[in-house]
Amino acid sequence: MKQNMGNTDRAIRILVAIIIATLFFTNVISGTLGIVLLVLACVFLLTGFIAFCPLYLPFGISTRKKE
Repeated sequence: MKQNMGNTDRAIRILVAIIIATLFFTNVISGTLGIVLLVLACVFLLTGFIAFCPLYLPFGISTRKKE
């Protein structure tokens, strides 16, 4: 698994995940939408921490700086 996410991309994903989780657990968002967004937040956290997004592969996208 080759990393394909840069630091800015990772930080934005983790920040969005934290915001969604906070909104869910404070009951600002709830129901089906809340659960779907919470699952999305978990995916954002996972991809943010491992710096790999599988959806970038088919399109050849990489936000990581060239070495």
